[in-house]
Amino acid sequence: MNQDNQIGSPNRNIQFLLNNEIVRVSDVEPTKSVLSYLREDRFLTGTKEGCAEGDCGACTVVIAELESEGLSLKSVNACIQFVPTLHGKAVFTVEFLRRQNNGNLHPVQQAMVDKHGSQCGFCTPGFIMSLWCLYNEHQEAKTIPIRSDVRSALTGNLCRCTGYKPILQAADAMFEVAPVTFDNDGLRDKLLALKTESPSTYSHTEGQLHSPTTTAELLQLRADHPEATLLAGGTDVGLWVNKQFRTLSSIIYLGDIPELKSITQNDQYINIAAGVTLSNAYKALAKHYPEMNQMWERFASRPIRNVGTLGGNIANGSPIGDSMPALIAIATRVVLSSVRGQRELLLEDLYLDYMKKDMAADEVVTLIKIPLPLADQAFRCYKLSKRYDSDISAVFTGMAITLDNDLVSDVKIAFGGMAATPKRASHTEQFLLGKSWDEATAKQAMTILKQDYSPMTDMRASDQNRMQSAMNLLYRFYLETRPVNPLTKEMTDVFGEV
Repeated sequence: MNQDNQIGSPNRNIQFLLNNEIVRVSDVEPTKSVLSYLREDRFLTGTKEGCAEGDCGACTVVIAELESEGLSLKSVNACIQFVPTLHGKAVFTVEFLRRQNNGNLHPVQQAMVDKHGSQCGFCTPGFIMSLWCLYNEHQEAKTIPIRSDVRSALTGNLCRCTGYKPILQAADAMFEVAPVTFDNDGLRDKLLALKTESPSTYSHTEGQLHSPTTTAELLQLRADHPEATLLAGGTDVGLWVNKQFRTLSSIIYLGDIPELKSITQNDQYINIAAGVTLSNAYKALAKHYPEMNQMWERFASRPIRNVGTLGGNIANGSPIGDSMPALIAIATRVVLSSVRGQRELLLEDLYLDYMKKDMAADEVVTLIKIPLPLADQAFRCYKLSKRYDSDISAVFTGMAITLDNDLVSDVKIAFGGMAATPKRASHTEQFLLGKSWDEATAKQAMTILKQDYSPMTDMRASDQNRMQSAMNLLYRFYLETRPVNPLTKEMTDVFGEV
C-alpha cells in the first residue's frame, strides 16, 4: 500500500492522524472498515473484531475532529466506519496509551489491572478506549465522573467473562493516581494543519466515494447519482457491507458538510440539520424535552450515538427506529431538498409503507424541525427491549396530550415496532378527543389500540406481547399525566445505581 502519496493528485488521498502521526492512503477500497485497515494494513491488532456490527465494542477506538465548538473526542466502533471518512480526523487505538505515558501503563490500563477488570482479555481494549475517552473528557474539565457517567460511557462494550463490577471499580480507580494529560492543544494544531483542500471524490477500482462540502454540492451530486448510497454515520450502511456483503459502487458522504451539522432555534422550532449526530441532537432536545433523557441514554450505545445522525435515523425509515415515534408525537416536521427546491411535511407523512418513503430519488432530508414544548402539553416516551442498554426496541412509543378542564383537547400517540412504519394510533386518538382524562377513559382507550395495530411476532416479542405492552404503556401514560395525583418520575423510575 502506498502510504506516502502527496496531496493534490487527481485521485483524492485520504489524510488523517493515526496515533498522532500523519497517514496518507490512496488505494484502499471505499468501503474498507477502519477495523480491517488497522489490523490488516497497520498491524495494530489491539483493536479486536467481535460482532462486526457495532454491538460488542471490542473494536472501539477514539476519533478526534474539529467541530464548530472546538476539538471533539468520541468513542466509535471501528468495524462500521469506512476508511475514507477519516479524512482530516485523528484516530487513536489502544496501542497509543502506553506511548502517551512514556512506555508505562496509562492510569486507565493500570486501574484495570489493579481491579482485576480483565479475564479472557478479548473485550478489554475496547473497554480501555471507552474509559480513556471518558478519562480525557473529565481531565480536561477537571471533574470526576459519577457512576451514571461511567455506565453511559460503557453501554457499547460487552463483557462475558469478568462482569462489570471490577470494570466499574477500575473506572473509579483511574482517577486516584497521578494524572496523564492529553495534549488537546497540540492535537488541535495538528488537525488544523491537516485539513487541506483536496478533490471531493475518492476513486478506486471498487467504486467512488464523493465528499461534498456544501449542501448545494450534495444536491447536485444526488441529482447526478440518484443510485448512490448516502452515507452519514455508517451505523446502518456499515452492516450492509459487513453482514449483507453488498457492493456499494457509488457513495455520497455527508460528513464533510458544515451546514448539515448545525442546530438553531427560533420562536417555534428547534432546527436540527440532518448531519447532526444523535449525541448532539438529543443533547439539544433534552434541554427542552427532559422526558427524552432516558430514551437518549438507551438509544443504541454511546459509540453509535457519537456517529449516527438524527437525519439518517429518520431517512432510514425503520419501523423500529426509536427517534420517530417520539418526534411524531410532538408534531415534528422534515425538510426535503433537491436541485428543484425544498418541500416540508410532517414526519408521520414521510412514511408510506415498510421502508418506503415519500421521497423522490433526487431528494435528501436536510432539516428536522421540532416544535418547542407547549406549556399545557404533557409528553412522554417509553422503550421496551430485552436489554436495558444497547438493544433494539420491541415496542417504542411517544405520547403527547393537552387537557382543557380535564377534557382531552389534543392528543398524539405514535408507536414503533407495532406496524410496518412508525404509526399514529388514529382510532385511539379520535376516541380520546373531548373525553374526560380519567381511569374509565384510559382503560377503554387501551382496548381501542387493537383497532390501530396488528403487530407481528419476531425474535424480540410476540404479537400478543407487543399488543399488551402497548396497552400497558398507554395506561402508564395516563397514570403519569392524570389530573389528580399523577405518578412522579421517582415513582416510575425503577433503574438504580450499580
